[in-house]
Amino acid sequence: MLLTSTYPGAPFWQRGGHLQSIVPGVFRKVTGVHYQRERIETPDGDFLDLDWLRGPEPRRRLMIVTHGLEASSDAQYCRGTAKIFFEHGWDALAWNCRSCSGEMNRQFRMYHHGDTEDIGAVVDHAIAAGGYEQVVLVGYSMGGNITLKYVGTRGDQLPPQVRAAVAFSAPCDIRAGADVLDRWDNWIYKKRFLAYLEKKVRHKARQFPGRLELAKLKKVRRWYDFDEHFSAPICGFASADEFHAQASAKNFIAGTRVPTLIVSALNDPILTPECFPVDIANDHPFLHLELTSGGGHCGFAGRGGGEYSWAERRALGFVGLVPG
Repeated sequence: MLLTSTYPGAPFWQRGGHLQSIVPGVFRKVTGVHYQRERIETPDGDFLDLDWLRGPEPRRRLMIVTHGLEASSDAQYCRGTAKIFFEHGWDALAWNCRSCSGEMNRQFRMYHHGDTEDIGAVVDHAIAAGGYEQVVLVGYSMGGNITLKYVGTRGDQLPPQVRAAVAFSAPCDIRAGADVLDRWDNWIYKKRFLAYLEKKVRHKARQFPGRLELAKLKKVRRWYDFDEHFSAPICGFASADEFHAQASAKNFIAGTRVPTLIVSALNDPILTPECFPVDIANDHPFLHLELTSGGGHCGFAGRGGGEYSWAERRALGFVGLVPG
């Protein structure tokens, strides 16, 4: 269903989608978050680093948050989401995708926008380890797409403890999201992401000699080129087209069977209308789509200040309406 937005708007001085994306991401600092790290092994012989906030006594509810591209559990939106849920009686788990915890992963493949295997491993481990009765999932940007694909593909086979999901600024159409990064006005995001990813590609080439052709880095002009020559082969896809199709959450969210909130800003500089699944959500009994007039990409700073972003408060409020 389509929801009327409750977002009050960004502070008056944050004008436009770029400022509303960049300012919260660069200048906001969430304090008082002291994670406890746990490393788990994956079925394919790799590892994932999980950062926990847990109370002194066992709690029955857990929130799991997934970060965006080239971010980590230390992203301010992860820290803020973990903190607000923890303060309201939930345990919180911010997990790091492969290669994002500060240490390169072991296997050739890293992570990608449609990596439901790893989030599935995290969810299963957390439920088994903590005995939680209620689990909710929150994701930002790439993490939102991963979350949406996970609940969509699992459908009725989702662990019964998983009761709800929330995704902010999710690039539900990966091809459209890649193409928009090639626009001249998005050069700062493209340059930043590619600089980080190029370092990891070079690291993988040293780890696995002969598996990658680093000379092709010079041929990257469009984001599609990077996905064709590097993202796809590293993540086990035959081509960029196959990668985009298999990673895009919009191709799978019709299977969602738990209450799921999708929030995107209409002024998000790196999402396009193709990333807003209006047609799918319109008559879907479990999908709740909220399109805000502002907020940028993963920004959603609220007027009047306060410790938490509007997105973090919105996530907590939405899952609070879901039966325990």
